[in-house]
Amino acid sequence: MERVAVVGASLAGLEAAKELRRAGFTGELVVFGKEPHRPYDRPPLSKELLAGKWPTENVTLALDTAVDADWRCGVPVTRLDAGRRILEAGGVAEKFDGIVIATGATALRPGSLGAGLTGVHTLRTVEDCLALAADLRAAPGRVLVVGGGFIGAEVASTCRALGLPVTVVEGLAAPMVRALGPEVGGLLAKVHRDHGVDLRLGTTVFRLEGGARVERAVLSDGSTLDVDVVVLAVGVRPATDWLDDSGLTLDGDGGVVCDETCLAVPGIVAAGDVAVWPNRLFGAARRVEHWDNAIRQGKHAARRLLAGDDPAGQLPYEPVPWVWSDQFDCKLQVVGSPAPHDEFRLVAGGVGERRFTGVYRRGDTLVAVVALNSPRSIVTGRRLIQGRTPWHEATIQLGPR
Repeated sequence: MERVAVVGASLAGLEAAKELRRAGFTGELVVFGKEPHRPYDRPPLSKELLAGKWPTENVTLALDTAVDADWRCGVPVTRLDAGRRILEAGGVAEKFDGIVIATGATALRPGSLGAGLTGVHTLRTVEDCLALAADLRAAPGRVLVVGGGFIGAEVASTCRALGLPVTVVEGLAAPMVRALGPEVGGLLAKVHRDHGVDLRLGTTVFRLEGGARVERAVLSDGSTLDVDVVVLAVGVRPATDWLDDSGLTLDGDGGVVCDETCLAVPGIVAAGDVAVWPNRLFGAARRVEHWDNAIRQGKHAARRLLAGDDPAGQLPYEPVPWVWSDQFDCKLQVVGSPAPHDEFRLVAGGVGERRFTGVYRRGDTLVAVVALNSPRSIVTGRRLIQGRTPWHEATIQLGPR
């Protein structure tokens, strides 16, 4: 290969670019990015940067001095011809020998909720974070967070730390229930209520009202809330609109369908939030929207691209996913793949102790571990999942010592 493009100046894109150079690629390397920034870290956007604890430059990721690349930030790619490996950006078409797709995801905005009203935010980019932070500094009377997933829960935690009244509206029976199940969701609901969050479960936002700025939220149960700031935290969608008619296969959510090695078609790989691939450890093909996965999959995809037709380099990508979330005085960590699962069991601690470990079973195998303020359980859990440890043995090893 003489010319490679990385589409997406994201964490996954940066790691792919680094790995290409580390693995010996000496040809021309071009990195395209929709945003005007060099790659940056997204986890602090809902925590340290939003709270005003960090300056903006703290989230910028260091560029390895070995990454000799043409960085085209603020230049989104608008079209791909996968068969010919031609990218179009800024009205110019260019041909490449290899392409890494790492365009990440965009925040969802349900229907026309809050359209035209100021004070209504999503949180995905640095600009999103700075705009929301400015509204929070104005000491709003109430912040409404729509969605009780990881981002919504972290924003609620940050707002409470700033001394702001917060209501979280979640349509399901508990926060993070879709990812972690009702038992853990119930435990986390208690954590939020103990810290003063007004948690409205089994409820949705029917309408946002106001003049130029949002003033009220009408909920599905008929109640209304006076609000000054609204954060829509209802999930993301892969940023793949530019791949229409590309020749690649996209799944129902818009993810780039890859084989178990991260290859989409010959000469094109995908990594990070955008990639759908079958992980042998867990079966069904899926996307993984985690920081740790972006790093590891970016590296793997780069190596797979350079391997080409060499069977020795066509290795399956089969990580044990890991994600963390800082909320109030708690560090929540999950390793493995909790959904779907056949059984959940709390094997140590409890929410009253602000420390617990829970395990998830699929068939007769441990598939995930969740831990609150218990990092050693996560280290042990990763090892047991990687080793396909039977359920009974895993519960003993992860139980109280």
